[in-house]
Amino acid sequence: MYYSSLYENKKRGTFDFPIELYQVSAASPRYQMPFHWHLEYELILILSGSFGLSLNGKTFLMNAGDCAWVGSGVVHGGIPDDCIYDCVVFDLGTLLHDTPLCARSAAEFLSDETEYTGVFPAGSVQAGLSGQLMTAMRDEKKGYEWTTVGLMWQLMGSLIGKEKSAPVLSVNRGKILKLKNVLSYIKDHYENPITLAELADLAGMSPKYFCRAFSHMTGKTPIEYLNYYRIEQAGEQILLTDRSITDIALGCGFNDMSYFSRTFSRYKGVSPTGYRKLQAQNA
Repeated sequence: MYYSSLYENKKRGTFDFPIELYQVSAASPRYQMPFHWHLEYELILILSGSFGLSLNGKTFLMNAGDCAWVGSGVVHGGIPDDCIYDCVVFDLGTLLHDTPLCARSAAEFLSDETEYTGVFPAGSVQAGLSGQLMTAMRDEKKGYEWTTVGLMWQLMGSLIGKEKSAPVLSVNRGKILKLKNVLSYIKDHYENPITLAELADLAGMSPKYFCRAFSHMTGKTPIEYLNYYRIEQAGEQILLTDRSITDIALGCGFNDMSYFSRTFSRYKGVSPTGYRKLQAQNA
């Protein structure tokens, strides 16, 4: 599974087991994590290398063994550095459906999506439980579903009982909601011409204020992020389809092939054609 599919409204796992495991490495068509959010919760564990994870505009540097808990609706994304990481995405509401005795504690999670969102270092209780959970899901030994759900409950219990000094995000909900609308618009319309004025109007902000708010959350200007997102889409299509480079560029919003090649090379470190050949050699 690739991160292009990790947007809200995607069904996770199965009805009986609403938990799904993803592993991402440099060999994945979508290596970087574009900014996105979903209604489900997410657990991320760094296996090797490092990862700069942004959570509602606050950036954390994660290293091997660190884990992150991402609450429902939290805008997140980041840049891996020689990194392999696992993530589990799950529907907490469905998971809780048949466990009413836990409803009171679970309500604490559902009341504020940022309350328990944060990064926990290697060696912490949360990181240890995350590692066990990922291993159980990866190995899929008999009864692993029970093991996974049990570990998930332990992890949630550790988060509810964590000390107040653990990382907690404070966000401007109104501003985040406006920026979510912009991210959704880019995702749905990246193949079409998009202007800064159009995005600022969508956010209900002046272009100057919008650029500052968007850069604070993503680390990029709106136009830089638009180009980055288009290149990520193009890169994935180059690897997963037989379409020509020209068709892919046009389909991703680039009308100038020279500009597309320069932009692609700046983000990927290699030309579009070279990217396809390089990945084919490593396959």
